[in-house]
Amino acid sequence: MNTQNSFMQIIFRLIKLLIWLGKIGFKLRALDNAPTAQRQATLQQMGSSLLDVLHIKIEHAPTPPHPKGALVVANHISWLDIFVLNALYPSSFIAAKELRHWFVIGKMIANAGTVFIDRSNRKDIDPINLAIAERLQAHENVCFFPEAKTSLGNSVLPLKAALFQAAINAQADVQAVALRYYANGQRTERVSFSGTNFFITLWRILSLPEIVVRADFSPTITPYAEHDRFALKDQAEAFMKHVVESDSPDPTRVLLNESERTR
Repeated sequence: MNTQNSFMQIIFRLIKLLIWLGKIGFKLRALDNAPTAQRQATLQQMGSSLLDVLHIKIEHAPTPPHPKGALVVANHISWLDIFVLNALYPSSFIAAKELRHWFVIGKMIANAGTVFIDRSNRKDIDPINLAIAERLQAHENVCFFPEAKTSLGNSVLPLKAALFQAAINAQADVQAVALRYYANGQRTERVSFSGTNFFITLWRILSLPEIVVRADFSPTITPYAEHDRFALKDQAEAFMKHVVESDSPDPTRVLLNESERTR
């Protein structure tokens, strides 16, 4: 395929994406104060439809579980992760406060019931754990990315243990998810949001003819009396790391070098 045709395909997909954004604008407004079931069904449909627009297919193993009231934790590579997880099963998200101001995505994840936190403020932890536990006890799934930053996807950054306490407080199961992205049959870093900005990542995603994301699910991790948040974190981290590194081209390459970062 020549350069001109490739460029025109990217522009065509960008136009489709803009049409999608226009359509979901109305749906997002309708989600304000909507019942949980309506909100989750709408978000699941929107997640799936965005993946269709971007030519992203999900493969999963085993069959995706359908937990009720589970703390879902996943490795974090791209802003696409939110849509992938919502397409599989919608959850309330725990996200950095900066995401609230992202165009469209900020509105979407806010209406998904997202709790925004200041990761630099340790005083946020106790009230956030309380809020998560309340939702888990109400049989709602809650998802967060315990790496606390995006990686290139070749391995998993050390997980933060603090928010695993909510699962212990609510006596709720933990469901770990390992995500991997592929293009042309090989693992790709091009979807990563690490060290770059939204628009560069978007252009890279649009330039790929097709993306496959693999989602692997751990056996259910159930808190027991002898568990603390570090034990839960260690089990989730061991699962993610094993899966993500199983076909990684370079497990030592987790973040960009300084010279590679977008300025």
